[in-house]
Amino acid sequence: MDPHLLRTFVTVARAGSFSAAAQELGYTQSAVSQQIAALESDLGATLLHRRPVAPTDAGARLLEHAGPILLRLSAARADVTRLSGQPAATVVLGATPFAGSDRVAAVLAAVQRAMPRVRFTLLLAGRDAVAAGVATGTLDVGLVDGVTAPSDPLPLPDAGQLTTSALAESVAVAAFPVGHPLAGRRSLRLADLADATWIDAPDVATPLPQLRALAHSGGFRDGFCYPGTDTGGLLALVAAGAGLALLPAPVTHPGVAGVPITQPRLVHRVELVHGSLTPPARALAEAFRR
Repeated sequence: MDPHLLRTFVTVARAGSFSAAAQELGYTQSAVSQQIAALESDLGATLLHRRPVAPTDAGARLLEHAGPILLRLSAARADVTRLSGQPAATVVLGATPFAGSDRVAAVLAAVQRAMPRVRFTLLLAGRDAVAAGVATGTLDVGLVDGVTAPSDPLPLPDAGQLTTSALAESVAVAAFPVGHPLAGRRSLRLADLADATWIDAPDVATPLPQLRALAHSGGFRDGFCYPGTDTGGLLALVAAGAGLALLPAPVTHPGVAGVPITQPRLVHRVELVHGSLTPPARALAEAFRR
């Protein structure tokens, strides 16, 4: 499959319109139609319903493959560019919200003082966005956090040849509003909270599908959607009773109490993520490992 045709297909499916995809890609609508027809001919399957524009069953299955394929292609290009390009005068660090803001700030400030001619930039984003950004070269170094079993890596998208290393671990806690009947417990089983209402905040807290997988249980219904990356906003929602969240200890909001999860055994981990490194990016990565 030609990756250009695949990228066009993904854009049409996401936009739900041939004309909108053509405008986004800088093609004519006729050219987009021809590319979709060529891809369908190559695969021997109809990928898109035309009116309205929506993926067929075959198209939906191709979309499941298309994202990782295009990400790996972009990652390969970025990796080669990093190895063959000129030394960078800028370094962009991507970090997830609970990856440790105090330490991040201290390390960035120290490295900046040691390398005053290099411009360092910090960008906060969700886990998948940080991993994809490192893979595709928009980020030089990433810090990702999440909850997992002690022996398991953090769940990240398949983004090619990325190196990960653990920097810190802490206790994983269920965050309750102060005054909740369970807020005073010394510990809890995650499965016991399957019937509770949770905040759907995939870029800050543990995503709900992962909660179900960790607990080997259904439930964990969402009562409020929070697509942001501000930790203060999430904690304020928990304090107001909008729902629970699985977070790292300690919980610092005065209206929120954290109760450790002891079954299954879980940890909150911060990992460093990178591909090939330029000298300034390598210095930053080494500073985090110290």
